[in-house]
Amino acid sequence: MGIFLLVCFVCDLLKKPEVLPVEGGLAVTFIDVGQGDCTLVTAEDMTMLIDCGEASETGRVEEYLRGCGINYIDIVVGTHPHSDHMGGMAELLRGFEVGQVIIPHLADEDVPITAFFSDFLEAVQEREIPLKEAESGSTFALGDARCRIIAPNSSSYADLNNYSVGILMQHGANTFVFTGDAEGVSEREMAQTGMLSHASVYKAGHHGSDSSSSEGFLSILSPDNAVISCGEGNPYGHPKDITLQRLAEHTDNIYRTDLCGTIVFLSDGEELTVRTERSAA
Repeated sequence: MGIFLLVCFVCDLLKKPEVLPVEGGLAVTFIDVGQGDCTLVTAEDMTMLIDCGEASETGRVEEYLRGCGINYIDIVVGTHPHSDHMGGMAELLRGFEVGQVIIPHLADEDVPITAFFSDFLEAVQEREIPLKEAESGSTFALGDARCRIIAPNSSSYADLNNYSVGILMQHGANTFVFTGDAEGVSEREMAQTGMLSHASVYKAGHHGSDSSSSEGFLSILSPDNAVISCGEGNPYGHPKDITLQRLAEHTDNIYRTDLCGTIVFLSDGEELTVRTERSAA
């Protein structure tokens, strides 16, 4: 397989955001928030937002959601308390009606004292939003999609990235795997749970860092498509060449927000189609 092959389908429809109009369908949108993560899932009349990027991207995320006609978010997931994933979450919680928020349980010594996380907790309290800690193995429905929490699987970690909430979502024949910034330690734990399966779409961990998307993890997922959320010219060198090489051993369909912009996967329960904001060329 070509190591750096990017398959991007140009779609003018993405100039105006929209949710999947097909009854019983599902849309997974990887919103381009630069060097951060933000994923919107719409299934029937339900919505889930996984992360939201830095605070500087909040306007872009809100504009996209409003453009989709979304005023209520059933589930908001903060995979882990780093600002490139949860920096703007407090403002979004104050701007939208939210059903519940899911975050990982953190060991006391790992609870951050950062301003954005304190503001997030204050927003949850102000808005009286139910706050739930992720429990590995638990399941919940999102429309006709079934979601299972697959991480974290330990009570404490040396690195906050490994606290990342992992979700496996099944929509008919199509499976999506989201792992936040989970690194090798958490990936090995997920593999040991036996809950992983072949992934139709894998959101590559940690923006394509070489500390994630390990060979053993990918051998189980063997993804048909991989998505890397990263910023153009980011100072971390994401995605790493070795990570692209590992992904390319399983798929030629590697999408990147720095090249393709916002990326949407549409599932009818059998087939998958892909739309991107722009061509990677």
